[in-house]
Amino acid sequence: MPDFIQCLRNRRGVALLITLGVTTVLVAAALEYNRRARYAVISSAATRNDLSMTEMAAAGVHVAMAILAKDKVDNDNDTPMDDWADPVHIDEVLREFPFEDGRLSLVITDELGKIQVNALVNRPDSRQFNETQRTLWERFLQYYADRKELKLELKNDSEPTAIINSLKDWLDSGDDDAITGLSGAETGYYEGRRPPYPARNGPLTDLDELLLVKGITPELYYGTPEIPGISRYLTVFGMAPGQGTGVSYPGRINITTADIPVLFALLPAENKDLVEAIDELRRNIASGKQKVDMRNPTWLNQIPGLAGLKLDPKLVTMSSDLFRVDSTANLHDAATTVTAVLQRVQAPTTGKWTCRILSWQVN
Repeated sequence: MPDFIQCLRNRRGVALLITLGVTTVLVAAALEYNRRARYAVISSAATRNDLSMTEMAAAGVHVAMAILAKDKVDNDNDTPMDDWADPVHIDEVLREFPFEDGRLSLVITDELGKIQVNALVNRPDSRQFNETQRTLWERFLQYYADRKELKLELKNDSEPTAIINSLKDWLDSGDDDAITGLSGAETGYYEGRRPPYPARNGPLTDLDELLLVKGITPELYYGTPEIPGISRYLTVFGMAPGQGTGVSYPGRINITTADIPVLFALLPAENKDLVEAIDELRRNIASGKQKVDMRNPTWLNQIPGLAGLKLDPKLVTMSSDLFRVDSTANLHDAATTVTAVLQRVQAPTTGKWTCRILSWQVN
């Protein structure tokens, strides 16, 4: 009898252990299921918010398209006085497109207020300098060479002439031993880097590719906290129809929208002391403090002291059909920005102006 009782007790103990083991497994499984369910809910909500913000930001780009198309109908020149450049007007337009949740902001900038990198060489032959653009680049890089706050010593490969020669070799269609000057660089030079890579020998399609060019350092490209780098004032866009089936890059810059480093490059060397004055003048005109119509092609010559200013007509324009749009959607303490480069085009049959998307990036 005692043996039977002992056996029964052992079986009850085993059963208890099995029950505890099963319970433990079930509890663990339930907790894991709960964790996954909560993660799925949170992930689904985050995905929904991301999708909502992306769609909101995309809608903002289309609002910008409408503003730019209307602006082209209203006037041919593009200045900071136009609706596309006026934050107050843009906010008024956005209020006509309310969202149940979140908010939308929009910034439109003139892409032709920048230096067109691909215009440095003549096309379609692509083997020779565009001399007007070379002078522009010399002045532009000299602006950086003179900036002590950049904390750079532009010498050797990063000296302005060396950079320009290397950039020309990167863009031109030749890839042989005939490098430009003593400081240029073709594929043979870049094959010695780690990792090796060839020269482009054609137009840039991505501005960041400049970091591959001999002499263009990250510090020069991105800048410092004190001064923005050259990338802020450059663009790979600006292509126009060329002879026959070819293309060209006119390289003209909108003097009414160019930032100070580009304005410095546009002005003749003897007029460099006018850069700050012209920039202040443009801001005063845009704000209404100065009563001058910047849409008038002779607006600069209407200002005392600027009547004799001579600008190279091959470099300067007052109109643009290329714009960069930064459309930012905010929702529940999160934000998504769509950056697009738009080109205004006119329908050949109806004459109606619309915008074509050249670049689209979601951040």
